[in-house]
Amino acid sequence: MTKPPAAASSLVPDSSPDSMLPDELRPLVTLCLQGNQRAMLALVDRFRGQVFGLCLRMLGQRQDAEDAAQETFVRVLKNLHRWDPGRDFEPWLLAIAGNRCRTALATRKRKPAAEILPEQVPDDGPDEQSAQHLAEEVTLALVDVRVEYRQAFVLFHEHQMSYDQIAEAMAVPLGTVKTWVHRARRGLIERLRQRGIVEGASYEVH
Repeated sequence: MTKPPAAASSLVPDSSPDSMLPDELRPLVTLCLQGNQRAMLALVDRFRGQVFGLCLRMLGQRQDAEDAAQETFVRVLKNLHRWDPGRDFEPWLLAIAGNRCRTALATRKRKPAAEILPEQVPDDGPDEQSAQHLAEEVTLALVDVRVEYRQAFVLFHEHQMSYDQIAEAMAVPLGTVKTWVHRARRGLIERLRQRGIVEGASYEVH
């Protein structure tokens, strides 16, 4: 008996972060290029957290980060044919996100300055509040760091990208990336000290 053809939905790999291996991205991207809407949603779901996290760190405001993340995926889906399957997908994706954030920051400079306020923290107990408060302070401090330093820092420390991957994504020399990450780390710690969040010279950003 002839086996019935697989449903179209079964051709789309599971998009959860723990289940999708890098090699599985290629067939998923192929389906996206063929106009498969479910594949497009799966691709967005797979990288939504990484893209939003980068945008939030670079922009410092949740609404701006959501807008930049949405614009990123629109551009990614529009330009998927330009991705080289021989290279890692995530650095290419995050480079586009970084460019959208730079554009947003340039636009923000032309508008009246708005104070960036941390969001309200639910009363989940002292430990949760302390961790959330530190995360908010880091986000606020990063806003004051030069945008190129900020992007390199976030890609290295939060997305675990190598210096080589960041250099390729940002189209700059390897030595420049190392310098930017170092300067971002130094600037971040200094701003946290000024705000009374950390003390002493031994504090490190992991």
